[in-house]
Amino acid sequence: MRIPILTLLSLLAAALSTVAQEKPNILFIMSDDHAAHAIGAYGGRLAALHPTPVIDELAAEGILMENAFCTNSICTPSRATLMTGQYSHTNGVTTLNGEIEPERQYLAKLMKAAGYSTAMVGKWHLGAEPAAFDYYCVLPGQGSYFNPIFNVRGKEPWPNNTYRVAGYDSTHSSDAITDISLKWLKNGRDKSKPFFLMHHYKSPHDNFENAERYDFLYEDTDIPEPESLWLEDPSGSEATRGLGTSVGRRNQRRNMGMHMFVDPSLKNEDYTRTAYQRYLKKYLRTVRGVDDGIARVLKYLKESGELDNTIIVYTADQGFMLGEHDYIDKRWMYEESQRVPFIVRYPKWIKAGTRSAEIVNNVDFAPTLLEMAGVAKPDFMQGRSFLPLLRGVPEAKGREATYYRYWMHMAHHDNPAHYGIRTKTHKLIFFYGLPLDAPGAQKGATQPGWELYDLAKDPQEMKNVYDDPAYREIREQLKGDLDALEVEVGDTDGKYPELMKVREESWNK
Repeated sequence: MRIPILTLLSLLAAALSTVAQEKPNILFIMSDDHAAHAIGAYGGRLAALHPTPVIDELAAEGILMENAFCTNSICTPSRATLMTGQYSHTNGVTTLNGEIEPERQYLAKLMKAAGYSTAMVGKWHLGAEPAAFDYYCVLPGQGSYFNPIFNVRGKEPWPNNTYRVAGYDSTHSSDAITDISLKWLKNGRDKSKPFFLMHHYKSPHDNFENAERYDFLYEDTDIPEPESLWLEDPSGSEATRGLGTSVGRRNQRRNMGMHMFVDPSLKNEDYTRTAYQRYLKKYLRTVRGVDDGIARVLKYLKESGELDNTIIVYTADQGFMLGEHDYIDKRWMYEESQRVPFIVRYPKWIKAGTRSAEIVNNVDFAPTLLEMAGVAKPDFMQGRSFLPLLRGVPEAKGREATYYRYWMHMAHHDNPAHYGIRTKTHKLIFFYGLPLDAPGAQKGATQPGWELYDLAKDPQEMKNVYDDPAYREIREQLKGDLDALEVEVGDTDGKYPELMKVREESWNK
């Protein structure tokens, strides 16, 4: 029996409407360099400043993952991992020089195939056109903080179709990105389908330009300082001694005092303290712009009746050093750089006020988002879904340990190449200090060395106990665990003879 075309179209429309009702919308919000310890709900020295009231409310109404980590703390590799569900060495994006072409934008492709209306708005930073999305409006590269230009899906081929945000008054990128996402939510998407929106802010990436309305936020506030800012020697080993860009003038080539135009005639302590206060205030002002932008998106979802049928995820591409160990920027495997915020609100599945200390990492993010949409993880993704953890399944567990590797040796912020393992109680890092085949890495080798931290006793990583005889047993255990984890993720040292030699020599010391 042939079905009349109008009847068939009606049936299809009804089916699509049913799909839209059955599947939740997914709003994935990601900021750039937003450290977990700069979110009130995570506690810590900045919580008393109430830097993120809206994000804190999301945490109060959902779940906060206390131990979510990135696997390569730098923008492009982190975003490539999100899009592919693969570690950097697998997807090939080990440094800022990489890209993910449309055929490998797996997360977007699979969401679209699952019946979602898909969009990418804001900071993309993956080189190739985000063509796997139904709609995109993205900053070229890092983009501008004020009156930004966007590459937009349109009639002209990538990247020639551009859209400029400009007017009599300066428009901040956080406001522009929020405006564009709201416009798509209101009028740009296919409302017969659930939506998957990746809403990505440029803030609070340096050079920390906040919207003018925040210029006096925290003006009369003395921002609390980390204890490790004032360590006589903030490095953990010979491998890191003197390296890494600084708050004070320890690094003469590049430090935050230079960025913040601190009077160079000041004494060292005054120089560092002034630089730190200016640094943190500018950073937190850009964070407040993100928080207020999220409030606008949530307001729309509430008014449209979609809030409680929308899974809201908040995260960042990596953490950030906010003066800890006298460091700025990210890249390090230290806690403040390696940890990322991960907060999810969805009352239908998630009990309000939940916290989890289980270990997850950003290789797991794509499989988790896909399972939220009812999509099975493809075999080529290396991550694992932690949706059962979010839903409070009693027997659900995270990872026993997470792997980390920074490849971009000594580029930009003087960080040596390193890798390591982070368990629930300890962290072992090997600074191998070689550029290998990482594009953009500096060619000179640095001193290799090991660092071991007892996170239960020393959560701020103030004391490297690698050479402490009391930790010999745990040190050897962690070396074996690191070897096993490298095999598991497929990132063994065998392809690099020079690395094998350096590791063997330092391993046996």
